[in-house]
Amino acid sequence: MTLSILEVLDRSAAYFEKAGIANARLNAEWLLAEVLGCKRLDLYLRFDKPLGETDLEKLRPLVKRRQQREPLQHILGSAPFHEIKLRCDARALIPRPETEQLVELVRELFPAPPARVLDLGTGSGAIALSLAKMWPQSEVTAVDASADALSLAAENAALNGLDKRVKLLSSDWFSNVQGSYELIVSNPPYLTREEWECAEPEVRNFDPYAALVAEDDGLADLSRILREAPAHLSAGGVLLMETGIAQHPALDRLAAQQGYASFRGMKDLSGRPRFFVANKGD
Repeated sequence: MTLSILEVLDRSAAYFEKAGIANARLNAEWLLAEVLGCKRLDLYLRFDKPLGETDLEKLRPLVKRRQQREPLQHILGSAPFHEIKLRCDARALIPRPETEQLVELVRELFPAPPARVLDLGTGSGAIALSLAKMWPQSEVTAVDASADALSLAAENAALNGLDKRVKLLSSDWFSNVQGSYELIVSNPPYLTREEWECAEPEVRNFDPYAALVAEDDGLADLSRILREAPAHLSAGGVLLMETGIAQHPALDRLAAQQGYASFRGMKDLSGRPRFFVANKGD
């Protein structure tokens, strides 16, 4: 029996819904567009077109992988982020909308590009590469303790033509960092073990555990960065971090103890306290 594109989409979406996958229809559309080599929205112009067996054979294993909760971005191999495209696989976290908002907050905080930028725990390179593209005149350094993450970041730098613009450095947070920066930005691990256990299978089974979970109720890495950043911030320099939604009171206390001139929490688009910014002062 020959099936149309619309029928295949409907069946795939129903299959995903039974597996508990959010945005089931959208997932089905992305996978079919990948198989057909077209834009997702182009499918709407082809709903009545029959889908050949060759294309169905290509689609079936992709649908099965997604039904088993492998992230869509891993199956497609890439994802858009801000103004760049990122290769995605199990070596680093899949970039999320909150981190895109972090990049936008950086743009708001710095109307004029900072001379030197440090991205701590760069992972796929999402933040560092986005800032390097946004600020061609800035010197951007991206560090990570994971060799796998740095290899993925290097591939993404080359993919976006930014391999000459971003310096990649192997470092356990600040351990190998030299010099001072006008901006230090980070999306460090901040989940608790309990939060990780409650996460969706796409997160638990495919994202690197070490990039997600921190000791001390998720505060260990955030606290270390907040303590060590002043030694690497220029006068008036800014530290901006993505955080968990219940961690700002503890970060407020620590920032006050460390002598930051000013600090505050900021909300994400859903209204939850998601970001923490601290200024070293003059």
